[in-house]
Amino acid sequence: MSYPFAVFEKFTQPTLVNQLKQAFASLPDARSGTGVYQKYQMLDAALSAFSVFFMQSPSFLAYQRTMQDAKGHNNAQSLFGVHQIPSDNQIRNLLDPVSPLTLCPVYRHILQGLEQQGMLETFHVLDGSVLVALDGVEYFHSEKIHCAQCSTKTLAGGEVHYSHSAVTPVIVSPRQTSVIPLAPEFVTPQDGCSKQDYELAAAKRWLARENAHLPANVTFLGDDLYCKQPFCELIRQARRHFIWVCRPESHATLYEWIDDFQRTGQLGCVNKARWTGKQRLIEHYRFINQVPLRNSDDALLVNWCELEIVNAAGKRLYRNAFATDYLITADNVEAIVAAARTRWKIENENNNTLKTKGYHFEHNFGHGKQHLAALLASFNILAYLVHTVLSWFDDAYRLLRQKLVSRKTFFDDLRALTRYMTFDSWQQLMVFMLTALEISIPSGECL
Repeated sequence: MSYPFAVFEKFTQPTLVNQLKQAFASLPDARSGTGVYQKYQMLDAALSAFSVFFMQSPSFLAYQRTMQDAKGHNNAQSLFGVHQIPSDNQIRNLLDPVSPLTLCPVYRHILQGLEQQGMLETFHVLDGSVLVALDGVEYFHSEKIHCAQCSTKTLAGGEVHYSHSAVTPVIVSPRQTSVIPLAPEFVTPQDGCSKQDYELAAAKRWLARENAHLPANVTFLGDDLYCKQPFCELIRQARRHFIWVCRPESHATLYEWIDDFQRTGQLGCVNKARWTGKQRLIEHYRFINQVPLRNSDDALLVNWCELEIVNAAGKRLYRNAFATDYLITADNVEAIVAAARTRWKIENENNNTLKTKGYHFEHNFGHGKQHLAALLASFNILAYLVHTVLSWFDDAYRLLRQKLVSRKTFFDDLRALTRYMTFDSWQQLMVFMLTALEISIPSGECL
């Protein structure tokens, strides 16, 4: 499915909401028959749900319904284009049959726009490659609420643990503090009988679906779970690169080869001193090319490197090792390891942000019987992506975020203003906040 987006239009809140409206207007409608239930459009249900995550306010729609009754207009309408606000239960009922896959074109379009507007170039490493980190995250769990899409685990006491999880790929870079979320892939019960089976199966589906929509040069990052020959081969067949964490306990054969090369002095070594501003650190790099990933005649040959960091007293502060298809040399081992270590940003800058920075990713906004939990999670991630894009391209938003550095303060102000006041447009809301904070309004913006 594709949508007639204006790719070269500058990303601002109004243009992004307009693009979302085009996408949401095509959502499938599972209703049949007539009645009062028919008066609400799928578009209104989707925009209403998205507005809750964009405003980081579970009560946003309740406030806007009250405002509509009192004043005859509301901010859900003026800021997000909602024609009529359905009740929370109506929103859940309307959206439950909708697969989260219907949102994938929106993520792809934003990524395409970022690439065409040059933003991805600021993420490039390793001769122009884009780093895509993969990781699994649980966003719902309960011992009571469940649906046919839940994964299940029987606990020691016999209780059944129900959960939903997803693989949440993001573009990361050692050159950037921000990350770019990509369309998630949701774990389904038939994937397997353990978390690892679930995550790998979902990652394989995601790669098959999204590979054609990624930039030309991509390097995948992931923990030791992904460092398996079948998945490495899929990455290579997709004409992509990989750098995975590679642990001794799960790659015994590879590390036997490493030990042999170490004894015979064939490992490459690079030592570098670094001053952090507080202490002197020594970085020890070891590397070797063309070692077997597993104990089999058809073993994939990978290239291996390790970083150990010690302080001036010789105390180890960090140690980790990686397997990659990049040829490793003394000249590039530091850059390869720096790229590999950027994987942590999927946990700190993406998953933890979604859980702890106002997005309430693990909150049960609605579970449903079919796709609701996954669809709402995808809306939530999409809101995070839109916020990130606005901080780069919407001048008024960027200036306000620079002034209101705390994400909580910024959204507290948005919630308070839109609860008690109505604004005819996003631009008017931004002008109000900029003026109150005595920030100069950018020329041509917020008019």
